Amino acid sequence: MEEILRGRVHKYGDNVDTDAIIPGRFLKEMDPKKLAEHAMEGIDPNFVKKVKPGDFIVAGKNFGCGSSREHAPIALRYSGIKAVLAKSFARIFYRNAVDGGHLIPIEIDNNVYERLSDGDEIEIDISKGIIRNLTKGEVYNIRPIPELVMKIIKAGGIFMFKHE
Repeated sequence: MEEILRGRVHKYGDNVDTDAIIPGRFLKEMDPKKLAEHAMEGIDPNFVKKVKPGDFIVAGKNFGCGSSREHAPIALRYSGIKAVLAKSFARIFYRNAVDGGHLIPIEIDNNVYERLSDGDEIEIDISKGIIRNLTKGEVYNIRPIPELVMKIIKAGGIFMFKHE
């Protein structure tokens, strides 16, 4: 996994629940690419037309709340999202994102959330713990990502990590 990620921001508010990330009617789908075709459909029907590989979701508080669905981080990953930056995460979404090695969940403070705008081009330097907003020419700090979380994600999930 690269230490520096670059992409565009897709910004949402607080309490984006798992049904907004992947509506329940698609949960029988097992093909991750088919799940990705419906990512964020519950909140943004045009998301899959806008997202490009390497993009980021920026959200407010409690991202991924609601039902426990492993499908949610899978749908985001296969839609092209590399990381979700949020003021806070529902714990089960956070664990599903990390345990599956699907996404990097990055906690940001309110100031960073307010400074990032939909469509901004950003670069995240994981090792330095900073975000460069290439659109606005600004730099922000992110909360440190626990070393164990990054090891699990880099391994490709908890099962792959266990075998390293």
